[in-house]
Amino acid sequence: MQQLDIAPALDYQSEVYKDAYSRINAIVIEGEHEAFDNYCKLAELMPEAKDELMVLAKMEKRHMKGFQACGKNLSVTADMEFAKVFFEKLHSNFKEAWAEGRIVTCLLIQALIIETFAISAYNIYIPVADDFARKITEGVVQDEYKHLNFGEEWLKANFEAAKAELKEANRQNLPIVWEMLNEVAADANILGMEKESLIEDFVITYGEALGNIGFTTREIMKLSAQGLAAF
Repeated sequence: MQQLDIAPALDYQSEVYKDAYSRINAIVIEGEHEAFDNYCKLAELMPEAKDELMVLAKMEKRHMKGFQACGKNLSVTADMEFAKVFFEKLHSNFKEAWAEGRIVTCLLIQALIIETFAISAYNIYIPVADDFARKITEGVVQDEYKHLNFGEEWLKANFEAAKAELKEANRQNLPIVWEMLNEVAADANILGMEKESLIEDFVITYGEALGNIGFTTREIMKLSAQGLAAF
């Protein structure tokens, strides 16, 4: 019932809200679009899991269309140029890893980092979303756990062989997430999403994923804090 106390304070039709929403909405649209492309690329690297990966990819395409509808519902034009720049570093790192056939790094970026980033943001957003966006986002976040689970299961099954590459990929990519969170914090706050809540939820969700794969609590603390000192 707490969301009933929070949501009415937000004016979804105000120019300030819509301006911030134009960037946040673009981020989720672009994020889902890139996720679709990434799972299609992973299907090329992992032919044994191609069918499952293509199912996951198609989910992301549906999510993208759902979030496009959320923007239209508020008469907001998504700032897609901003979103492309927002994801540029992670996108470039995924593309490079894919070209070199580094499945472990690709999975860490897409199935762990990006999925937990999305899950955390969506979970914080749902209580403060407008009614239309809330329904869309609630459906999306359930699917995102399936994507996260795919990455967890594969990496868990290949943990010993993947461990060193996972640590290096985490070192290279997790600091980017802190930069991304910082960059979006002001807009997210206008939408009712507190920066501290986003950080906390991400750290918990990402830490749980690392634990499910096979890292110890001590290792998780070290990995999760990578790059956070400069945040």
